[in-house]
Amino acid sequence: MGDEKQRYKVVVFVPWEALDVVRAAMARAGAGVIGEYDWCSFATKGRGTFRGGEGVSPTVGRAGRLEEVPEWRLEMVARGDVVEAVVAAMKGAHPYEEVAYDVYRLEDF
Repeated sequence: MGDEKQRYKVVVFVPWEALDVVRAAMARAGAGVIGEYDWCSFATKGRGTFRGGEGVSPTVGRAGRLEEVPEWRLEMVARGDVVEAVVAAMKGAHPYEEVAYDVYRLEDF
């Protein structure tokens, strides 16, 4: 990935109470820079569902039971030379045992 001219969109699903912590970790790692602005992000409220298998320790709910929780969809851009650090920082700050996230390569037109 390493090309500073290539841009990516990192999208992560975050419990409501962890939004500020995860956004800050991603921004400190270099996400959210658009032109002369930094810490740029977009967040949309939603509801996530999951069911953990045997042996998991979910942050919310119990293993084997379908759970539905309020979450934010947090989106931030990242240059190619920092995107791996951004993902690592996001995972480190996220409270979930398994983090649901996507990384999309962006194109300029």
